[in-house]
Amino acid sequence: MSKKIKKINSGILIIGNEILSGRTQDKNVAFISNWLNSKCGISVNEVRIVPDEEKIIIKNVLTFSKKFNYVFTTGGIGPTHDDITAKSISKAFKVRYEYHKQAYAILEKYYGKKKFNDGRKKMAKMPSGSKLIYNPSSAAPGFITKNVISLPGVPSILSSMIENCKKYLIKGLKTHSQTINLFTVESNISKELGLIQKRYKKNVDIGSYPFFRLGRIGVAIVTRSISKAKLKSVNKDLLKLVKRKKIEILKT
Repeated sequence: MSKKIKKINSGILIIGNEILSGRTQDKNVAFISNWLNSKCGISVNEVRIVPDEEKIIIKNVLTFSKKFNYVFTTGGIGPTHDDITAKSISKAFKVRYEYHKQAYAILEKYYGKKKFNDGRKKMAKMPSGSKLIYNPSSAAPGFITKNVISLPGVPSILSSMIENCKKYLIKGLKTHSQTINLFTVESNISKELGLIQKRYKKNVDIGSYPFFRLGRIGVAIVTRSISKAKLKSVNKDLLKLVKRKKIEILKT
């Protein structure tokens, strides 16, 4: 789809007890968010981590599906007993949980008939009517059901598949960003930043993020907007503030 709409948003559901227990560190949120923002003009407005529990998955899938243009789920589409994402999404949308013929054929060819056991066959089961997201790394496809895109939890596999999601997405307008790194503390500029944000609240988001670099405390001021002109304007105001306060800029 090539039609552009001004604002397209999304939510991410990270599914898995291993994330909540701390055993596995999530790397997918940053990757998906960056890809959506930079490549598709789609903002990520909310992220939740949920356990491998059917009722909780169903509740959150339905909530996010109504709330956002797109929902991305990661995890829970593998061959084991606790991989219940596909079944849960089927129940959420009240459709059959069944073998997807094309997914079945892909996996059978990949593993060979003799090694295509029940666990591997399970990865071909998904909500009825789902469309496939092809997997160049390990064959097992992801899928899209209504506006919910389900991807694996393994970061290397997910990253290899992400471009195959594009054909299902309506792109929004790209968000541009600019960063100014300052050697100061947030309290020194918080009042002025608030006033600048108020002036540009409809067009520009301004964020401040403390850092410690080169043995010194600093603040990164990040501005984001779909309008390059507004972004340029707000950064002029920020530089005036920096000059007035005699704040040193960290050169990168």
